[in-house]
Amino acid sequence: MTPHLEHRSEPLLRRLVGAVLRERREDQGRTLRDVAQDARVSVAYLSEVERGRKEASSEVLAAVCRALGLRLVDLVGTAHAQLARAEGRVVVDLTAPAAARAGAGRELAGVTTLTARVDDGFLLAA
Repeated sequence: MTPHLEHRSEPLLRRLVGAVLRERREDQGRTLRDVAQDARVSVAYLSEVERGRKEASSEVLAAVCRALGLRLVDLVGTAHAQLARAEGRVVVDLTAPAAARAGAGRELAGVTTLTARVDDGFLLAA
């Protein structure tokens, strides 16, 4: 393990996933009850997932994503990008419109050596 990672506490995946789900729901102006009903989970359980207190199964996550009109790959991709940024990595969403990616190019301009790989539409640079 590299020394800088020993002192840094990574965010928990369940908290990142919950925050993404909550943000999407709130952006749509929907209530917990509405989304829980569409996903066929209890309101209390969905609330716990959104707050990062429960680790939802892949089946529950898929159902909640469907209820929100969100693809599972986008949920995981957003959480991945947040984790990568927490490590100081640059993540560029290649599925975003070119104008939205323009700012990321400025971040990469100062990088002399760039290791990159495309992973499900995301450019991972280190």
